[in-house]
Amino acid sequence: PLTRDRSRPQDEVAAVASALDSMASSLQSKLLAEQRFTADVAHELRTPLTGLHAAAELLPPGRPTELVRDRVAALRTLTEDLLEISRLDTGRERLDLDAEHLSTVAERVVRAAGGGAGSGGAGDGTRVEVVRDVYVETDRRRLERVLGNLVANALRHGRAPVVLTVDGPVVSVRDHGDGYPGVPARARAAAVSAPRRRDRAR
Repeated sequence: PLTRDRSRPQDEVAAVASALDSMASSLQSKLLAEQRFTADVAHELRTPLTGLHAAAELLPPGRPTELVRDRVAALRTLTEDLLEISRLDTGRERLDLDAEHLSTVAERVVRAAGGGAGSGGAGDGTRVEVVRDVYVETDRRRLERVLGNLVANALRHGRAPVVLTVDGPVVSVRDHGDGYPGVPARARAAAVSAPRRRDRAR
């Protein structure tokens, strides 16, 4: 009679497990390499950007100078964001999580931007519209910075009013400028998804 090799299934499972372990190890190595690359690039950019910032301050007043300073400031912000991401990835810095209504965060961003018409209010500056509010657990300082940057860009390059729409865990920032030709209006809206929604009563 034929006998079944009972060790064969175990050998196949072991081979699959070994292949998965090898794949996970390879992915982890690539992720660490990308993190190191991001940190190195950000560090290398810091010094020349500091020099560019100093040089831009010496340029004569005018619209071209404003554009140069604006771009340098944007690059410096991007560099600092990359460094912060690197610190978070390596565990050298941690998120400061706190629970709050998302509409409250949006209202603070509006006030900081010089708006303040309030939820659903009219005005020529910046306002908040709440479709559906949620209670979220997030790093408030970082989320406000992200939204603040989006609002500042909308005010600088678009046209008022700038509207922050809170719809569940998503905040959309929209201005009323002409935008880029051929790009749909909804594609120009910048959306930020707030992390960790909490199922609490509003």
